[in-house]
Amino acid sequence: MNKENDMRILIVAATQPEVEPLMEALSMQKSDEGENLFVTRHTSIANCSILITGAGMVPTAFALARHLPHNVYHLVINLGIAGSFDRSILPGDIVEITEDTFAELGAEDDKKFISIEQLGFGASIFRPNGSISHFTKKINIKQAKAITVNTVHGNDETIAAVVERLNPQLESMEGAAFFYVCRELKVPCIQIRAVSNYVEKRNRDNWQVGLAVKNLNTFALELIREL
Repeated sequence: MNKENDMRILIVAATQPEVEPLMEALSMQKSDEGENLFVTRHTSIANCSILITGAGMVPTAFALARHLPHNVYHLVINLGIAGSFDRSILPGDIVEITEDTFAELGAEDDKKFISIEQLGFGASIFRPNGSISHFTKKINIKQAKAITVNTVHGNDETIAAVVERLNPQLESMEGAAFFYVCRELKVPCIQIRAVSNYVEKRNRDNWQVGLAVKNLNTFALELIREL
């Protein structure tokens, strides 16, 4: 941690198991602020907190919108696991998300999908207002575009349809909501995902959640120490 600039960092995760190793490494303890916030007692990394939002877009947006206006952070980092459409991005890989889309935000016209942009009611594509390279030149990882969904894909037909329409590389249930709130509140943010599985017909035997969580937390600890 850079002592000179006293950088304050917030880690945002949907569920505690996704960041449990990091919490243990940083000696995190529950805050007394009345929300699912954890603060570190680690003397060398004194300005890092973790906020557990709950899974999905709405809990993520609500938790961030409640917490961020009353707290100042120099960087907010969304950590979590994700599914990969891109077979070149393997289970266990760590990826920085450079663009995230609300995949279901729009309307159906029979078999045709009409985006929220086409309807004239808003935007579905959001990007971070920060990047790893902006904060440190010593760490480089793969970058990818993602979609955010309410229902993770597990059907061949719907997978083919979303790939044809949006050509995503990863999917999660929170990323675009995270970007949206940080943009609205003008908070520097990045999103880091570890791949736990390929997006395919649901087959839990192929999932590598343990590997994804391990790699995600190892990377996150390295990044925080570098920052």
